Amino acid sequence: MLKARLQEERHTFILKLNDYAGVIHLHSDYSHDGRASIQEIVEAARANGIDFVMLTDHNWLQAKHDGHERSYDGVLLFIGIEVTPRYNHYLAFGIDEPLITCDLSWVFPYEDELDISPQFYIDWVRSKGGIGFIAHPDHEGAPRFHVKQYNWNDWTVSGYTGIGIWDFMTDWQSQLKGHISALMNYYFPAYMLKGPKKETLRRWDELNRTGKVVGIGELDNHETVKEMFGFEFHIFPFSKAFRFIRTHILSEAKFLRQDALDREIVLSALRRGRAYVAFEFFENTRGFSFVVMDESEVATMGDDFFLDDMAIVQIELPRQGKIRLIKNGELFRETVGKELTCGIDEPGLYRVEAYLWKAFKYRPWIFSNPIYVR
Repeated sequence: MLKARLQEERHTFILKLNDYAGVIHLHSDYSHDGRASIQEIVEAARANGIDFVMLTDHNWLQAKHDGHERSYDGVLLFIGIEVTPRYNHYLAFGIDEPLITCDLSWVFPYEDELDISPQFYIDWVRSKGGIGFIAHPDHEGAPRFHVKQYNWNDWTVSGYTGIGIWDFMTDWQSQLKGHISALMNYYFPAYMLKGPKKETLRRWDELNRTGKVVGIGELDNHETVKEMFGFEFHIFPFSKAFRFIRTHILSEAKFLRQDALDREIVLSALRRGRAYVAFEFFENTRGFSFVVMDESEVATMGDDFFLDDMAIVQIELPRQGKIRLIKNGELFRETVGKELTCGIDEPGLYRVEAYLWKAFKYRPWIFSNPIYVR
């Protein structure tokens, strides 16, 4: 009966949500290893159709104190920080002061001189009313090119909002095995990306079994300049980098073009997990939908759904792809098309992976946050 009603009146079930595309984790010239100005960054974001940008310069909020946290003709800029000890990097937003009052000699260089317990700065961000995300948890670096490893190694911590499940720079650097592969990755980065690491997704699924852990996408772009064979390579201009990993948030509320209120819309959606990660180099993902529903209740990403007897899962893509419905970390259903609809009668953590057919293979495209079916 429920399935028949869904087929007859399907659109009455869908939540009316606004989809805003953002980029989380990037560095400006306020970081010692960043090159692009904030104006260059927001102009590149606007040219790429980005609604919000969440800047994370290393350890300090000088850009915020200089008045840069505002809207720029349709691009909402957040000023957060990346706490950067040797390991265990952490992204923090919604705070008005840095973790430590610092001067230039402390920030540059930064990493080997910052010896603070990860639990301390997680708790500190929460105490200030902010949200925080474990950054690039399975970063491996690129030893061939002297890029250090910056993974997260303290999994005893608690109280963080979420983790980065797909970091562009982690993925891209992991493909740098030699000079030829480096050139291929530089000129054709979109074709070289592998998607979220299996160990990252596996850990994320496990963490969500004991509490909500929101998954985000990260860019971690610095527009670094590297020299090879006597030539300079910019890795990457933001006009190009903004075409890679994005985080979309979903909200009942529309942006009001009032900075404080719009920032709260984004932060609230991220706290709730009403978000999905998208790789939009090839195709835009707006129009993606993932809901669980019965005759009296409907839930989407980040929501709790209280199962009575049976419910319907409905997934829609903006264009054809491979749809994988994951339950408790294991494949539950799979199809190729623009839609997947199926019934469920057991509690679990349900999330979606979607892959797009491009250049003779399925490529990672969409990774949703779970719906928590209780």
